[in-house]
Amino acid sequence: MIEKKTVAYERAVLIGVITKEQDEVKSKEYLDELEFLTYTAGGEVVKRFTQKMEVPNPKTFIGTGKMEEVEQFVMANDIGSVIFDDELSPGQQRNIERLLKCKIIDRTGLILDIFAQRAQTSYARTQVELAQYQYLLPRLTGLWTHLERQRGGIGMRGPGETEIETDRRIVRDKISLLRKKMKTIDKQMAVQRGNRGALIRVALVGYTNVGKSTLMNVISKSDVFAENKLFATLDTTVRKVVIGNLPFLLSDTVGFIRKLPTQLVDSFKSTLDEVREADLLLHVVDISHPSFEDHVASVNQILSEIKSADKPTVMVFNKIDAFTHETIDSDDLVTEKTKAHYTLEDWKKTWMNSSAEEVLFISAINKENLDEFKRKVYNVVREIHVTRFPYNNFLYPDYEELG
Repeated sequence: MIEKKTVAYERAVLIGVITKEQDEVKSKEYLDELEFLTYTAGGEVVKRFTQKMEVPNPKTFIGTGKMEEVEQFVMANDIGSVIFDDELSPGQQRNIERLLKCKIIDRTGLILDIFAQRAQTSYARTQVELAQYQYLLPRLTGLWTHLERQRGGIGMRGPGETEIETDRRIVRDKISLLRKKMKTIDKQMAVQRGNRGALIRVALVGYTNVGKSTLMNVISKSDVFAENKLFATLDTTVRKVVIGNLPFLLSDTVGFIRKLPTQLVDSFKSTLDEVREADLLLHVVDISHPSFEDHVASVNQILSEIKSADKPTVMVFNKIDAFTHETIDSDDLVTEKTKAHYTLEDWKKTWMNSSAEEVLFISAINKENLDEFKRKVYNVVREIHVTRFPYNNFLYPDYEELG
């Protein structure tokens, strides 16, 4: 299933819809993210198509007129892939392939492709392979359109039907084998986690590409792979970190994303066990991203799904070096101040100030405010440690006393 290979940039077009639930601004944000995903996967976006619809077309996702427009563009511009922002049903994918005669990929397929490229260890590869097979199973019919299709009934079963049934059985068997392999790996991972002793466990969580791995490298002085692409980290990395004289374990986990495919949530359950078993979460947010509040909401939703929303959390707003805001001229009496005009000081007076969690503003790459970060993390970890082991209270003084 998973092959490592260098990917040449492939010409692609993106397709999204504007609905009641997803207005024009949201649709543009999602397509921006889809373009970044396409770039990460090795594609070059040539054009975007959007259509206003009440609900997506059950047969072709977009309307017939828009589909003709896309078809003409694909034919005229040598397009290799057409990428849809939402998950397509197997029937929709088959119908669109028949019309456009090129590769049709939905958001789920694109994310799975990136995961397949990024998976390095046997563990990550097994998880991705399981998700790929689960995604592939209902779509097998479309892979056998070159075979003769006949009506069912006695004596009328065509060779295509036989091949598909054989393949479905092979894929189901493969899924069953991978699940057994995952159970074995999960037991091994549980043993590894159990062998880490009584150290406090801290997990970095957050949206993809917010700087978790960069922060991990700065704090733990390690060399975790970090890159300005989505899903640079798939394997959970755990490092022992000492701030002052207080040791704890810091784990870097896979980033979350909006519209995360259900197959991935299922197959990455064990990776997320690091989050479930953590004593403290460092929720890293890219404050320079215009939609960072949506990212926070998406991460919180996934944390709720894996029953980790009630853990002690420190909100770490990263990339303050890249943060910019719109300005209003002093003589402009028309423009109304919106969140786009908020400075960092303005943001600090909003829900961030009244939030139950601790809040920090840093730049991991420029090492800005790192001392404040260390002090806050030291104090929170110390409080958890002393609650658990009261007799260790005298070992760890206040951060200011460390000198």
